[in-house]
Amino acid sequence: MTIDNHIMIQDFDAKLTELQHKHQQLVSRPNQPIEDFNGIYQRYIYPVLTAAHTPLNWRYDFNPETNPYLMERIGVNAVFNAGAIKWNGRYLMVARVEGSDRKSFFAMAESPNGIDNFIFWDYPIQMPETENPDVNIYDMRLTRHEDGFIYGLFCTERRDPTAPAHDQSMAIAACGIARTLDFVNWERLPDLKTSSAQQRNVVLHPEFVNGQYALYTRPQDSFINAGTGGGIGLGLCSDITNPVVDKEVIIDNKNYHTVYEAKNGQGPAPIKTDKGWLHLAHGVRNTAAGLRYVLYMFMTDLNDLTKVIYKPAGYFLAPEGEERIGDVSNVVFCNGWIRDDDDQVFVYYASSDIRMHVAVSSVGQLLDYVMNTPADELRSASSVNAIYKLVNSNQQISLTVKQS
Repeated sequence: MTIDNHIMIQDFDAKLTELQHKHQQLVSRPNQPIEDFNGIYQRYIYPVLTAAHTPLNWRYDFNPETNPYLMERIGVNAVFNAGAIKWNGRYLMVARVEGSDRKSFFAMAESPNGIDNFIFWDYPIQMPETENPDVNIYDMRLTRHEDGFIYGLFCTERRDPTAPAHDQSMAIAACGIARTLDFVNWERLPDLKTSSAQQRNVVLHPEFVNGQYALYTRPQDSFINAGTGGGIGLGLCSDITNPVVDKEVIIDNKNYHTVYEAKNGQGPAPIKTDKGWLHLAHGVRNTAAGLRYVLYMFMTDLNDLTKVIYKPAGYFLAPEGEERIGDVSNVVFCNGWIRDDDDQVFVYYASSDIRMHVAVSSVGQLLDYVMNTPADELRSASSVNAIYKLVNSNQQISLTVKQS
């Protein structure tokens, strides 16, 4: 070995040691709640997953002979839009990892407490392909179904075969379905078939409905725009191994001049409570700066999933501060939450298609929010009336306190 080679290897080892040290500091960093608290949920200071959290050996060749400059060989651009579940006492996310080549894949990350110390498993998920291979897969929703399997429903994207040669962006989105018992071995089922031209944001309900599998859908006319479609639909399927939904009933529609006027979609599978099913969804509206994504909530009847019984006005959670900056700015998106044994609820949301965060609430808080927040009556005058009602109620309370 020459002196130059010896010096280069020493430099390589020092750089690798520093790289590993910084990575360990990042993944083990304690998270802290932010000071502001709205009574509904508690946000946290640090993102829980970013591209920098991915394992170094996914990205770097550690051999100084084949990678003397310690270059990142496989780039990771973002980690976002993760499904979530509590499994064997650990908090798991199935994250969407997007490489610098724009291809997304799924990878498991787990935490002992749900708010920090998320560590990726050794390897990404090897998702089986269908006879028509996916070009891109992303945004998995996890459902622990009463049939005994854990299902992952995700978007599978392929190039539109009708697209002209000059347009390499036209795509067709469908719902891919896989199931597992251990998050390592996945059985790929056929893609969902519906009468809609495209499907995204499809979610499996955790219980049978009239002996059938129930799926929340989002029919749309094209890859980007909902068009005449849109709204959160509900359809039934008799055989999940041959998934066909013949009829979709829209249970929560788009509405003019709301946070979900352009399109909306189911987030994670709903949470069952004694008052009804709690739903978390995303709503999209257009602005001069582009599309804005926020989260909103509603509740459906315990026995009739098509019946919305509560729906607060406006958004539940919107991007704040640095959350508004990323590859697709001014966006929050959620397809994973965990209800813990003590009824705490961990809401895992992505910001601007680049990173993952957590907000912590409880079933009690979410029920209070959904059932007691005024509904949107769709007129400015009604919004003012709601404020008057609240002010008058507060004044009456103050007067009663003074008199006592």
